[in-house]
Amino acid sequence: MIDITDLQTELAGKNPRVILKKALELFDNIAISFSGAEDVVLIDLALNIRKDIQIFSLDTGRLHPETYRYIEKVRQHYGITIELLTPDRDVLDNFVKQKGLFSFYEDGHSECCGIRKVEPLKRKLATVDAWITGQRKDQSVDTRQDIPEVQLDTAFSTEAHPLIKFNPLLNWKSSQVWDYIDAYQVPYNELHQHGYISIGCEPCTRPVLPNQHERAGRWWWEDSTKKECGLHAGNLKTKN
Repeated sequence: MIDITDLQTELAGKNPRVILKKALELFDNIAISFSGAEDVVLIDLALNIRKDIQIFSLDTGRLHPETYRYIEKVRQHYGITIELLTPDRDVLDNFVKQKGLFSFYEDGHSECCGIRKVEPLKRKLATVDAWITGQRKDQSVDTRQDIPEVQLDTAFSTEAHPLIKFNPLLNWKSSQVWDYIDAYQVPYNELHQHGYISIGCEPCTRPVLPNQHERAGRWWWEDSTKKECGLHAGNLKTKN
């Protein structure tokens, strides 16, 4: 059994390549979660360390057309398999019949994200021992400031199946991500050319204005402390 405290100490402040190399050394059954610019940087780095890394992406059924094209572009660019995770059809059909396609504007995004993103992710993570995310601290002042380089995933671990989560890019700024993309000619979502920074589902994402924080374009009708979809639920702070 891995000692998380010792591993956190070992990896604290290390660069992404070192963290990725350690993650891939420790775990054979490990996967990268892919959706945005940060994640494709991780894919680019990881493939230079190990070619057989699992890569998955959440297909919520509500993504921009540009995002679907982006997934295919990455698949072809690297010659890799990207597993697309989809919602449970019966659960989704029942939800849409009862509440329509845009209920989240009235009662929050948690229920919709739970069906379209969290449940499919939970199914996938039950089959792996560890996963790698593109979270960065500066993506959210309210929910991502305290994440470490490696952690026990309290949202998806069970007593019988402890799950380890690695966050290799947590100390990078957005500018570092884009410097890497430019330097190594890494594919990126064409929506970034139209004012989008943080990109999720089409109804819940919009371009940001100059000097706005990148997460301002996600679930903009909700409080900033709620801007997590459940994939990283452990980041949310409980109020006393």
